[in-house]
Amino acid sequence: MVENLTPREIVAYLDKYVIGQNEAKKTIAIALRNRWRRMQLDEAMAQEVTPKNILMIGSTGVGKTEIARRLAKMLHLPFIKVEASKYTEVGFVGRDVESMVRDLALEALNLVRKEEEQKNKEKIEKIVEDKIIQKLLPPLPSSASEEKKQDYEKVVERKKEQLRKGELDNLKIEIEISSSSIDIMTNSNVPPEMAEVQESIIRVIGGMNRKKKKEVSIKEAREILAREAANELINEEELKQKALERARSGGIIFIDEIDKIAVNSSSSSRQDPSKEGVQRDLLPIVEGSTVKTKIGLLDTDHILFIAAGAFHLSKPSDLIPELQGRFPLRVELNSLDEEALYRILTEPKNSLVNQYKALLKVEGVELDFEEEALRAIARYSALANEKTEDIGARRLHTVMEKLLEDISFEADSLKGQSVVVDKELVDKKLGDIVKSEDATRYIL
Repeated sequence: MVENLTPREIVAYLDKYVIGQNEAKKTIAIALRNRWRRMQLDEAMAQEVTPKNILMIGSTGVGKTEIARRLAKMLHLPFIKVEASKYTEVGFVGRDVESMVRDLALEALNLVRKEEEQKNKEKIEKIVEDKIIQKLLPPLPSSASEEKKQDYEKVVERKKEQLRKGELDNLKIEIEISSSSIDIMTNSNVPPEMAEVQESIIRVIGGMNRKKKKEVSIKEAREILAREAANELINEEELKQKALERARSGGIIFIDEIDKIAVNSSSSSRQDPSKEGVQRDLLPIVEGSTVKTKIGLLDTDHILFIAAGAFHLSKPSDLIPELQGRFPLRVELNSLDEEALYRILTEPKNSLVNQYKALLKVEGVELDFEEEALRAIARYSALANEKTEDIGARRLHTVMEKLLEDISFEADSLKGQSVVVDKELVDKKLGDIVKSEDATRYIL
């Protein structure tokens, strides 16, 4: 988990991917470190220490989701992102708020399963290899001489070597696979009680026709047999318990667009009664309650909730007081100016510039950006954000796509060439569009 990472190290990691927003990074790094600190306490005290949930306030495209997503990925924690506007209060048709906890449980199960498969990787590969070899080479009769057995062993080793190198991938073999069944595990909208009934029915139907023969390529057979081998090696019940524990103590639920369920004080709350209803439904989940999921009961007392919203039309104070109290940490993210947009273009590990260079390198085109051109792209992006809706760093995607449109289209005929993007090209492609507010609004 996070034991070896101090808040300073967490921020340093985030700096590789997210530019600026130091206050938000610092707040989240401390919140994550506090979770690790809680785990070191004795059980009685640990139960009393609850996570300090975070409310992030800032325009779209400033890095709210990216900060949370990168952290969860780095720490191998169960993480899900949901939109508050998708939920409806009890009694309305739509997703109920408990489904976010069921989603988290499934995410934790997938995470733990991948880890277990990684631990058993060598065993799984050996089982798969042996099964494929058995299909390729019929076994020797027990009466075979010692000499024939030695020759057979040599052939087996040679086949294994070819198999590992991928030389036999296109050969077809016939394997037995379990009958395909409906996967309820992935559908968190199905209530757990109904899922159990469906699973029982499927088990009965599956019992009538457990295995079926299918001819597939060795490449496909590897994946199918690896899945079956993993299922045999991994204890499903232990896996569920590990997943529940991981979700309980390390889960992060990122609730985006929370401002969309805030009821603006200037407007009548009767206009959309379900908004306040969703907040009231959300309250017990954030406060701490037990939710029945597909893998067991999951209490939400120590799940970290990070809410985010632009709050253009409403204010955080428009949320119901009880919900506001459950998000004690408030962080305001800054809008991105020209300098920040330039840094986003050039500094991150997988920056937009590096992405486009890599994409065109596939076609054999060397793409090169002059310093002045990058500055101009940042300037035009900032200008477009000022003139129309501020969509933050997402504007760079639109601007870059428009700028490189012709080069991308003609990439196949530019094979082996080096293309330089200079300031002149940027001005030519973007200058007139950005000058006209109407053109900016519809094109960028």
